[in-house]
Amino acid sequence: MTRVSVNRTLSRLYWLLGIVLLMLLASKFANDVPGIPPFVISAANNFYDFMRDMSLLIATGGVAYITNIYQKRSNFVESLEEEWRNIVRTKSVLLSTCEKPYLATDDYLAAYYKISETIDTMRIVYRNAGETEGLVGLYPYAPLHDMRRALQTLDPRIDVDITSERKALVRDAILQSFYALRETFLEELDLEEPQHPLLVAGGRRLKTPGAAVWARLLEDHQRKRLERAPSLRPDIDAFLTNLRDEEDKV
Repeated sequence: MTRVSVNRTLSRLYWLLGIVLLMLLASKFANDVPGIPPFVISAANNFYDFMRDMSLLIATGGVAYITNIYQKRSNFVESLEEEWRNIVRTKSVLLSTCEKPYLATDDYLAAYYKISETIDTMRIVYRNAGETEGLVGLYPYAPLHDMRRALQTLDPRIDVDITSERKALVRDAILQSFYALRETFLEELDLEEPQHPLLVAGGRRLKTPGAAVWARLLEDHQRKRLERAPSLRPDIDAFLTNLRDEEDKV
């Protein structure tokens, strides 16, 4: 389920819950309101008693329904994430194809089948926009077809003499299509900004070498215990000690 579908379903559920609660409240205090006909009071009391008796079953059904909604949402997000990983892998294959100095037919066909597969696996996540029983609809993410069309201009079976300038143009077209796709495709994932981003180019670690005092004391204690125990392979101990000492010098 998409984010819009989940919000729409939950909104209807909240409205239904609010209406039922108002009806229960009115039924609870119907006896205290003067001027209400006896048959209305009797119906209100019967409704209140029925809802009270069925409250456990209704609550169980509601929890199961909400759980089912979020399970569908979770499955959809997982499929969407896998499809995005597939798109990224496809983009890498297409770009590597454009960088080959001599494009063989096998390389082209491998890239073409990869983008074709990615286009078709989109059906696992989304249906076509405007699709009906009689109409095919529009493919939901047209930049994938732009990437395919750009790649088809490099078919070595049609044109053997493919210049580096044309490969560069195709590469740039694929990147432009990918960036356009990324700008909208990832909106459904509800991504948030990181809490501790590193925004400085050329950033480096600010912590200095060392550890807390308790860790150093524990290290010394463990080393003393190890030294008191007999070693089965002194040659290995000496070998690892030398490696550690050499590494510390660097």
